[in-house]
Amino acid sequence: MKILVTGGTVFVSKYVARYFVEKGVDVYVLNRNTRPQVEGVKLVEADRHELKDLLKDMSFDAVLDITAYDAQDITDLVKALKDIKTYIMLSSSAVYPEDEAMPFVEETPRRENKYWKRYGTDKIAAEDKLLELVPDAYILRPPYLYGPMDNLYREAFVFDCAKGKRQFFLPNEGQMKLQFFHVRDLCRMIENIIDLKPSEHIFNVGNPEAVTVKDWVELCYECVGTKPEFINVYEPIEQRNYFSFYGYEYMLDVSKQMKIIDGVTDLKEGLKEALDWYNEHASEVRKKPLLEFIDNNMRK
Repeated sequence: MKILVTGGTVFVSKYVARYFVEKGVDVYVLNRNTRPQVEGVKLVEADRHELKDLLKDMSFDAVLDITAYDAQDITDLVKALKDIKTYIMLSSSAVYPEDEAMPFVEETPRRENKYWKRYGTDKIAAEDKLLELVPDAYILRPPYLYGPMDNLYREAFVFDCAKGKRQFFLPNEGQMKLQFFHVRDLCRMIENIIDLKPSEHIFNVGNPEAVTVKDWVELCYECVGTKPEFINVYEPIEQRNYFSFYGYEYMLDVSKQMKIIDGVTDLKEGLKEALDWYNEHASEVRKKPLLEFIDNNMRK
């Protein structure tokens, strides 16, 4: 099998590229070659907006579009491809507005989400353009992705707190729920779509169960080998200044996904994998000044 992966050098697209290389797939990656490449891939060095005839003599069994963020991203890649057998786009749960009934199903009306704003509306535009140009394409809408290679300062922030044996500032009582999806499970879902070509073409993807932020933090600390001492924060402080996530709770219905893949990664085991990777690659994580904000504004 021969596939094209957009990106291939950062978190999700990098993990996807490595996953399929290790499966023995002939993996091509499309990127500008500004970062190290996954061993074993074949590089198509270009900006997706300046492909011209670069792909005209190439054919792929599947296109895994991990880095499409707006309609123009879709238009420029699709027009450059000679023929399209299976096209899978990674979208986002940000396409669902925060005030619709939960859990969100794939048929939930899409419009601006006040937390995600343009990111979500651009993803809606990308989805619409893809289905206009490739009507039988597949669209995946994940919640928070995690696992090895995660360069976002989410679980890594909690790991840092745990390593430093710091008190943890918890929003309210810590009962807000989060939904996660291991990046390996995303790859398994993609693999099964390529193999099975299901009749459904839009899938929410994610763990069937959500977790409270308190339980999530405790799991992260447990992976490091310690327990958190919580300080509950009730003051009107912008949550993203001292915590990894917006103060926004939502849930995706992933029942269609669960007909395609058999089970998902245990959250604790997935976090252990994330910690093992972070211990070796901390410099690759884009750290936000959460600890500095806490030290300067919240410690007594």
